[in-house]
Amino acid sequence: MNTYQTTRIREGLAFGESPRWRAGRLWYSDFYRRGVFTVSPDGTDERLEYEVSGQPSGLAWLPDGDQLCVSMTDHRVLRVGANGTSVHADISEYCGFWANDLTTGASGVAYVGNFGFDLDRLLAEVGVEGLLASPPPTTNLVVLDPEGAVRQVVPEMAFPNGAVLTPDGSTLIVAETMAMRLTAFTVDEDGTLRDRRVWAPLEFAAPDGICLDSEGQVWFANALTNTCQRVAPGGEITASATTTQTAFACALGGPDRTTLFVMTAPTSDRFKVADARLGAIEAVNVDVPGTGQN
Repeated sequence: MNTYQTTRIREGLAFGESPRWRAGRLWYSDFYRRGVFTVSPDGTDERLEYEVSGQPSGLAWLPDGDQLCVSMTDHRVLRVGANGTSVHADISEYCGFWANDLTTGASGVAYVGNFGFDLDRLLAEVGVEGLLASPPPTTNLVVLDPEGAVRQVVPEMAFPNGAVLTPDGSTLIVAETMAMRLTAFTVDEDGTLRDRRVWAPLEFAAPDGICLDSEGQVWFANALTNTCQRVAPGGEITASATTTQTAFACALGGPDRTTLFVMTAPTSDRFKVADARLGAIEAVNVDVPGTGQN
């Protein structure tokens, strides 16, 4: 198994999420600075691209180049482009708590998850052991058509988090954080999902953000530890990157798509990190390049 050690290339974030490589820069959300940012590959030249008062999370792009951004606290997906910002979708009725990550396919169909429950308050009450002993409520994965209408609602997802599509668009892989697994679906021509199955069971790992490499393996940020791990279909861990603090999201980028960027923070607890600036972007070069949108 290959092992790597990341180094910090950017500090001063509150809580970074949804890293995406696009047009030579790393894009990401920062929940509590309430903005979407880009940064150069070496971590310098951070730019605020736009603000999101409802707290930004998942990022993706539509075929025409407009960007989708999840606005967490009001359960909306925003569309940001040359004509300004508009509401692409309101998924409030399908969310148990904050809206979260998303990805899009080549046709513009989007897949949006949400927490399902107030994670920080529940952890404060019962702790990690209590949370694992009594599974919290499940929630929905929402499928939006290219115009933002709800096309499908997939129930009983255990905190659907990071998601990726295979390059041919035939398979969606979703991190189910609270179930400690990656789950796959077959994607039909209209973007709807079927044939739900376990893509990779994980042992004491809470997968958060994920990205796909060109060999069809997935890097996932393990939100329980200071690691990002690479997993093959079926669950074999084939590589691991140690980070300086807890890993929450990752992307493969850089000129050759061989830089693993990892968003880290001391904790995801909003009561501890919202007013602090202890989040970081960490990076390391890996052997297999990334593929797809993130």
